[in-house]
Amino acid sequence: MDRVGRRTGPAGVRRAPERIPAFDSVDDVRARLAGTGYIADTGTATAVFLADRLGKPLLVEGPAGVGKTELARAVAQATGAELIRLQCYEGIDEARALYEWNHAKQILRIQAGTGNARNGTADTWAETEQDVFAEDFLLSRPLLTAIRRPDPTVLLIDETDKADAEIEGLLLEVLSDFTVTVPELGTIVATRRPFVLLTSNATRELSEALKRRCLFLHIDFPDEAVERQILAARVPELPDAIAAQLTRVVAVLRGMQLKKLPSVAETIDWARTLLALGLDRVDRDAVESTLGVVLKYRSDQERALAELKLQ
Repeated sequence: MDRVGRRTGPAGVRRAPERIPAFDSVDDVRARLAGTGYIADTGTATAVFLADRLGKPLLVEGPAGVGKTELARAVAQATGAELIRLQCYEGIDEARALYEWNHAKQILRIQAGTGNARNGTADTWAETEQDVFAEDFLLSRPLLTAIRRPDPTVLLIDETDKADAEIEGLLLEVLSDFTVTVPELGTIVATRRPFVLLTSNATRELSEALKRRCLFLHIDFPDEAVERQILAARVPELPDAIAAQLTRVVAVLRGMQLKKLPSVAETIDWARTLLALGLDRVDRDAVESTLGVVLKYRSDQERALAELKLQ
């Protein structure tokens, strides 16, 4: 291993980073995720197991609010790994995703070297340049931080489709070989391959090159039975009868033409709201007084109240 954390084999050839599997089987994935409160179906558990065992990034696609981000948190918690999150957005660049130099600190170092000239001990420019482009001046961002960690790590690249297409070129290098090239330092190779999970709401088609490097999982809204299991895990004090009524109403809402469909997290919030208010049934009065927990547009609330058939 060289001074910048690169792992090399014979004659300086870089070796692929290690991937130490965290799960023993698909059933092990389901059980350990359930222990964190995340209810995974067979398809989800299988995709997580294969991503872990094969060392492949997992691209999770689906509508907003179905638990894609929560899956990364659950995997990190289940495996005792550190969760590092890169939140994508329009205009995100390499400095925010990968690394940047601490320019203020570099300027101070240059000024200090220049100041030594008064004492006749001024550094040469080559010496100063070598100093200011050293590890002490490097600000590590999520991608670089994740591949340099020697401990178990889950790297979440959230809402990848919101980033510009140009950022995918950066992801290709990281996800292909788990390497990062810093021109002033060289190529940094991961010592331990992180578990990588990318999420997408499918607002933009991701490149074929990026997709080829990933396993793929589509998650949709859960059916009523699964959502009741989620409520039982996350809000165990909620009576079964109320949970059944609540998930039935949420299923009807998701079948409507709304601007924003209720997410699983909002279903959980709604359940906690009913408990906090001491309500023992999901009737029209309860829905009218608490609908703002799950529907955040006035037009959606008006449509829901007009179409829901509640007593």
